[in-house]
Amino acid sequence: MARGGQGLARVAVVVRAGAAPLWWLGVVAAAIGAVPQGLTGRRIGVLAGAALFVVGAAVVALARRGRYAALARGAARAGKYDVLQDRAVTVRNWRRGHRWWLLLAWAVAVGTAFAVPVAGGLLLAGCGTGLRLKAAWLGRRERAAETLLWVRVDWLDKRGGRPAGKAVRGLRGTGIAAGDAAPGGARRRTAALV
Repeated sequence: MARGGQGLARVAVVVRAGAAPLWWLGVVAAAIGAVPQGLTGRRIGVLAGAALFVVGAAVVALARRGRYAALARGAARAGKYDVLQDRAVTVRNWRRGHRWWLLLAWAVAVGTAFAVPVAGGLLLAGCGTGLRLKAAWLGRRERAAETLLWVRVDWLDKRGGRPAGKAVRGLRGTGIAAGDAAPGGARRRTAALV
């Protein structure tokens, strides 16, 4: 980067990048999983899946919140020469880096349907929901502080994830209008740019 600037990716976008793939793969796995009777029967499988959906969403949404909050409190102002990575690039990097893990998780969710129908797919969908809830929580923090949170791209892991991992020593902050993603990591509506 020019004059010591760093490439920065939005924290909420990295968190949210896996939400849609996990949700849709989970829904498809649950639909396929409803076909076999399984060892437990469909009724028990659906009830177990509903419980796993809630537990998975809660665990993913609440995991490492303290670390995210501590990093957000200590966020430094982004530098003049820092380069803000587009939302689409961040999402693409995360999804490419995790594609085999997503495929493996889907295969396991479908495979477990022969023991407990539907449950594995609903757990996967719950994890996706948890990521969306965590991104929404980050978005509320960003709005309250009127500061968007960014992480150095070179501090993310090799798959483009872990924005609050051990390698991350601090976050950067920008004004609320910076970049092409709204608080929480969703696409910014064009009306908000006017």
